[in-house]
Amino acid sequence: MSVPKEFLFATGNPNKVAEMTAIAAAASEKNRCPVVKIRGAAEAGGMPQVVENADTFAGNAAKKARALFARNPGSWILADDSGLCVDALWGRPGVESANYAGPAAPAHRNVAKLLRALEGVPAKQRRAHFECILFVVAPDGREFGFRGSVDGQILEQPGGKGGFGYDPVFKPDGHRVSFAELGAEVKNRISHRGRAWAKLCEWLRGGGA
Repeated sequence: MSVPKEFLFATGNPNKVAEMTAIAAAASEKNRCPVVKIRGAAEAGGMPQVVENADTFAGNAAKKARALFARNPGSWILADDSGLCVDALWGRPGVESANYAGPAAPAHRNVAKLLRALEGVPAKQRRAHFECILFVVAPDGREFGFRGSVDGQILEQPGGKGGFGYDPVFKPDGHRVSFAELGAEVKNRISHRGRAWAKLCEWLRGGGA
């Protein structure tokens, strides 16, 4: 059994690298999780181009992890795929969350399209959840997956300047404000990525691969 000392994170998004680094650090302090360094793909030759056309988060996470592993064989690879699923929109934007308003659309355009789609929908029918799959490839090629999710509702107007993506319009259950207003420490503890990492943490404590 071996436990990774670091992961190459299969993303070109610096916000995700920073958030995952914070989540990993908090887990090591509070959950007795082994300390694991998170290195973005930019530190290992860049993230290969991947067509994220799978119809599940797990499928897209696997594609990203395998692509980075092919460029860095023998390394520990971590990939995530995540998104927002809105009940009133039959689960959309789902795997299209990052490109909801078009390829490489900026976050504010995705949010604006979402709010237009939900215009007139009452609060009780604006239920949604964020889902995250963390996908690990071990140096010998074995693969592992960990899922986390958080339920909440879509606000009628954005609130807060923190976070990224759909954070300003997602209010998690048990809280009165959006992810963007909660602050990084609280958000990382209860978020879909935080919950997926908690499961990965259990795996690490058990000795890993």
